[in-house]
Amino acid sequence: MSVRDVSTPGSADRANGGAPAGPGTERLSLGVAARLARYLQVLTKAKKEGKETISSQELSAFTQVNSTQIRRDLSGFGKFGKRGVGYNVDGLVSQIRKILRTAGQHNIALFGAGHLGRAIASSDVFADHGFRVVAIFDADPRKVGQKVGALAVRDARDLAQVVEDEDIVVGVLAVPSAAAQGLADELVDAGVKIIFNYSEALLRVPPEVTVHTSSPAVDLLYALYFYLT
Repeated sequence: MSVRDVSTPGSADRANGGAPAGPGTERLSLGVAARLARYLQVLTKAKKEGKETISSQELSAFTQVNSTQIRRDLSGFGKFGKRGVGYNVDGLVSQIRKILRTAGQHNIALFGAGHLGRAIASSDVFADHGFRVVAIFDADPRKVGQKVGALAVRDARDLAQVVEDEDIVVGVLAVPSAAAQGLADELVDAGVKIIFNYSEALLRVPPEVTVHTSSPAVDLLYALYFYLT
């Protein structure tokens, strides 16, 4: 077992600029994948607002990625934009999802029915990108059975069966740091390969499992550095 974590998109972008992997390449570089995910976030929001086209300059303004880099990233996968017109938002959303292999529906198990867990469950942040929270768990017996939106909070002891029944591919941990490693172990034992961690715990998982830790403090430190320099 090893401590394993995928950097936040911003830090991955800074650490590894990387060239696009190209249509026939098996795996994207970390930097390219991180930037494509950022483009997709902006494009998805633009699509919801009814925007039909977007320029590389507009993408640059919202992602803080140089417009030349954006055009280079996208041109590595084909011709998506037209000079003077920009990119078709709907088409580019579909293409980036294919490149990132996120087309279709992916099911999530959420751990923690507290304030953070409930906020995550009620947000469109995952649904907008094809992820659906299908199960919510909590270790507190007082919360089991309570409704969070359309879902009833489940007992964490039912995890293995629910992962199999609901075809869950991602586990999201919105729990205190002290509880995170134990839940990560249970997710790994149940066959889940992707864990999104909102706690400060440094999770130890097998090499084939990917952990992404979301840390507002780390992002603030990065922003503060560039503000001060």
